[in-house]
Amino acid sequence: MTFDPTFLKKIEEKLLAEKEKVEHELAEFTVKTGAGQEIVFPEYGDQSGENAAEVASFDSDLSLKNVLNDTLRDINSSLKRLSENTYGICKYCGQEISRERLEIRPTSSSCIDCKKKFSGE
Repeated sequence: MTFDPTFLKKIEEKLLAEKEKVEHELAEFTVKTGAGQEIVFPEYGDQSGENAAEVASFDSDLSLKNVLNDTLRDINSSLKRLSENTYGICKYCGQEISRERLEIRPTSSSCIDCKKKFSGE
């Protein structure tokens, strides 16, 4: 069973919209500089309590930035598979990923059975 073009177009549109959203969120963390990008974090002050808040904020922001980068990577990988006509094929067993799974999580690269097997569920 292969996916119909209407379904694939809907998935592509969903992925592109999500990509735009993630890129916008990532842009909020950075500012362009002449040499590339620099992370921007709030300045809380020079007192030890203020520095602790600054470090906590930095750690939280860095974690979120990493999640956003991972999400963007997954989206780009899915868009690449769409363009190569390999979208919806499990990277482990080569079987088709269910339509329902792809509708819920368009960046899925594995079928439910393989996901359970490799994640220990």
